[in-house]
Amino acid sequence: MKLTRRDFSVGVAATLAAPSIIRSAGAQGATLKIGMVLPITGPAAEQGKWALNGAKLALDAVNKAGGVLGKQLELVTEDDQTTNPGVVLAFSKLAAQPDIVAFLGSIRSTQVHAMQPDVQKLGKPMMFGGTDPKLTQLGNPWLFRCRPNDSYSGRVLADYGINTLGKKKWAIVHSTDAFGTGGANALTEAVGKSGGTVALDQGYANQSQDFTPVVLAIKQSGADVIGSYFTFENDLAIFARQLRQLGVTIPWVGSPSIVNVSATKLAGPALFGTFGVGDYAEESSKGSKDYGTAYRAAYSVAPDNQSAWTFDAINILSLAIKTAGSTDPQKIRDAIVAIRKYQGAEGEYNFDKNGDGLHGYNIVRNDKGNLVFDKHIEFTD
Repeated sequence: MKLTRRDFSVGVAATLAAPSIIRSAGAQGATLKIGMVLPITGPAAEQGKWALNGAKLALDAVNKAGGVLGKQLELVTEDDQTTNPGVVLAFSKLAAQPDIVAFLGSIRSTQVHAMQPDVQKLGKPMMFGGTDPKLTQLGNPWLFRCRPNDSYSGRVLADYGINTLGKKKWAIVHSTDAFGTGGANALTEAVGKSGGTVALDQGYANQSQDFTPVVLAIKQSGADVIGSYFTFENDLAIFARQLRQLGVTIPWVGSPSIVNVSATKLAGPALFGTFGVGDYAEESSKGSKDYGTAYRAAYSVAPDNQSAWTFDAINILSLAIKTAGSTDPQKIRDAIVAIRKYQGAEGEYNFDKNGDGLHGYNIVRNDKGNLVFDKHIEFTD
C-alpha cells in the first residue's frame, strides 16, 4: 500500500485525538494487536513520523502475505509527547488493553528507562530502539533491542577516529540524559583502550538553544577530533551551525543522530564532511538495500534508522509469533531469543540472552549532504 502525504497527515491528526488503530485496507474480524508509543507532539514529532512509517510499511507487507496465525495485524499507537511522563502515560494506556500482545517502545533510552518497570510488571515483549547499554542489563526479560547498543558505537567511533583519521585527542560532547551519558562513558573507555586521550568531556542539557560555551570549550581544549552523542536532531543542528560559525573545523565523528535524515536536513552544509556510526546504512547489506527500495516506493524519500528499527521490530515480532504458534508472552519471548541470522533493514539479527539483536555498526560519511557508506564493523565479544 502506498501511503500519500495526505493519508499520513490524516493519520497523525487521528492519533492526536485518540489512540490510532492501523491495519491494512480490507482487514476484518479478529486481529492481533501491537501497541506502539511514539512522539506525535514535542520536539521529536518529526522523528515520530519516520518511526510510524517504518512500522506501517512492515505491517502492510505482513498483512498482504496473510497476516500472523491467520489473523491481520493492527498497530495501536499512543503519543509519548517526547517526555518521560508522557511515555509512561502512553504505555499505561496501551497496557490497559489486554488484547495487545506486544509493544514497540522508544528510540530514546531515557524514555525506555522510564517505561521499563511497567513493562516488566506487565510481562509482555517490548521491542525498543534506545541504545544505552544498561537497558538490557537491568534483568528485565521483556526488553528486546532492535539497534546496536552504545558499547559498540563507542568502540567504532574510537577505532575510526584514531586508526582511520589518525586523531587521538578527543573532545566528547554529549547530552546529560541516559543515552548521552552512557554513550560518552563508552566512548571514553574505548578512546583510552585505543591509545587516545580525552581532552574535554562536555555535557549539555537537551533542548539547549545556545552551544557557544560548548564550542569555546572545544577550541580551548586543543582537541583534534570531536566525538558526540546528541539525543535530539534539532540540538545537533544548532550545535553544528554554531561550531562552524566559530571556526571549528576539526574532524567530527558522531552517534547515529548525526546521520539521521532530519539532522542532515536541519544542519545542511554544517554537517558536510562529518562522519557517523549508522545502524542503518542503505548500502551495507541486501536487507538494508531492499528496505531502502521499499521505503522510497512508499514514501518517495530515503529512510533512516528512525524508521528502519520499527520496520524490523514489526517483522521480528511477526516471525516470533508465527514460530511460537501462540500469543502467549513467554512463548513469544523464547522465539525472539532464539532468532539467528535474521536479515533485517538494520542488519543481521542474532539475539543474545540479554535481548540485544545487533552487534556492530556502520561508518557513514556526509559527502555534501549525501550519506556514503564506508564500512561495517562487527563485534563478536
